[in-house]
Amino acid sequence: MSRVISRRTFFQTTAMAATAVATGAAPSPGENPRWPIGCFNRPWMQKFGAKAQPLETPQPANWGFDVALKGMRQAGYATAGLLTPMPEEPFIGSQATDEYLTNLKRRIAAAGLAATMGALHVRPELPLEGAIQDARRQIDHARFLGLEWVLTFGVDDPAHYEKYYQMMADTADYAEEAKVKLVLKPHGGGSGASEEIRRCLGRVNRPNFKVWYDAGNIIYYTGKDPLEELKPIVQFVTGFCAKDCAGEKGAVMISFGSGKVDFIAVFKELKKAAFSGPTFVECAGGHTFAEVTAGARANRLFLEKVFAAI
Repeated sequence: MSRVISRRTFFQTTAMAATAVATGAAPSPGENPRWPIGCFNRPWMQKFGAKAQPLETPQPANWGFDVALKGMRQAGYATAGLLTPMPEEPFIGSQATDEYLTNLKRRIAAAGLAATMGALHVRPELPLEGAIQDARRQIDHARFLGLEWVLTFGVDDPAHYEKYYQMMADTADYAEEAKVKLVLKPHGGGSGASEEIRRCLGRVNRPNFKVWYDAGNIIYYTGKDPLEELKPIVQFVTGFCAKDCAGEKGAVMISFGSGKVDFIAVFKELKKAAFSGPTFVECAGGHTFAEVTAGARANRLFLEKVFAAI
């Protein structure tokens, strides 16, 4: 696939200080890991596809990204992930304008946070070339924002699997040239559990295409044991999306430790494979701003205790 010449001059690389926040050295045997912990915007923006609602609206709602930034800071995070887009917040989406992206970068910095992760949303319904160009534009946006990681969820429809593999092969190469790391998050369908993930990794077959494991999603989408599903793919895991889950298709906006994920066992397995993070908190319980923010803080502290215990 030929490269688009204009993209070589589309957005200049910005300072990459944020990447230092999201990276960490692999722990030595017997040493407690020092894995960085960030937070996604999702706890404060739970209602998919909704415009920003008043803060008095109980969750699940979309309180807007500025509220999410405030919540992250109050919950003790320094690193933000741009996971859940909304109509007024496309994040790195292909429809984002230069003006929006410039303002987004300013808002994140003004909140005292560093954004290091963004979610890439593929459009397999488009012809292959159009779908590839749409994904490339999102990588350009991630580069402009100085993101280190871009996360893809796979696709649900088996009819789209082959096209998705082709798209991700191109996107992985394109992202590598932009110094952006492309990773796959378990999310049902073509990325449901280890069998599907290994197939996806093999078909894409690019060094810049790894896994951000999500133990909660393994339970939510498949009902399988996330520890056992981790073992066949652990060597490919470079990051972790942290959520607990009450059971298959069960609640995820809950406190860590109250669901079925055995965080200690999962992170012990990751440690054995020299996992070096980062970990991003995706979910938190609560309905008011104070409750959700307290839940996000509690989940961070929970992970810190888990890391100290292993």
